[in-house]
Amino acid sequence: MEGGKPRRRAASLLVLVTGALVLGECTLGLGFLVPGESGLLVAAAAVTDWGFFFALSLTVAVCAFLGDNIGYFLGRRYGMRMRETRIVAKLGVAHWDRACRMLRRFGIGAVLVARFLPVVRTLVPAAAGTSGLGYVRFVVTSLVGATAWSMMHVSIGWAAGASAKYVEHLLGRAGGVVLGALVLAGVGAFLWRRRRNRAAEAAEPGPAAEPACELDEERAA
Repeated sequence: MEGGKPRRRAASLLVLVTGALVLGECTLGLGFLVPGESGLLVAAAAVTDWGFFFALSLTVAVCAFLGDNIGYFLGRRYGMRMRETRIVAKLGVAHWDRACRMLRRFGIGAVLVARFLPVVRTLVPAAAGTSGLGYVRFVVTSLVGATAWSMMHVSIGWAAGASAKYVEHLLGRAGGVVLGALVLAGVGAFLWRRRRNRAAEAAEPGPAAEPACELDEERAA
């Protein structure tokens, strides 16, 4: 019982920190800097019971939903000027244009699909606000997408954490050290590849201007 309160406090702190990371990752401009999805998977690996699972899933879903809404209202506020901002330049104008193409092609469905796509999910809410997509439809779709995305990632992290603990139990402490080294190596390789890809994108000539993120009246309603 004595160790119960410290563990609960640690779990609560982990949930709050993970929620903050996800909010940053899903908010326009911070997704470039804050590894929200990676942090979510790492935090989910610490899940030990259903109570922890639902607390983390709910917090992450709410934070992702709030991040989407911030992006949407920024898009409403600045309109097509968003494409020329430093924020979009950092994330990549090509990603903004991709978000616009998705909205023109799929309408409200793009908000749901983009939730599962890196980088683009940060830009689609702002592009949706720019396009004039109806707010009620956006809210409903964003909430469904954020909930599904949250529960999927927490489930994956929980399963991975349980598997890692089982492997560590079989191999002993030495096996745990090796497993940790492999995870660190994988994370390092991922970050190195992402930095290399961004450097390559920065070296390419800027893309030509695309048509505005405007939907026809039927899609926007």
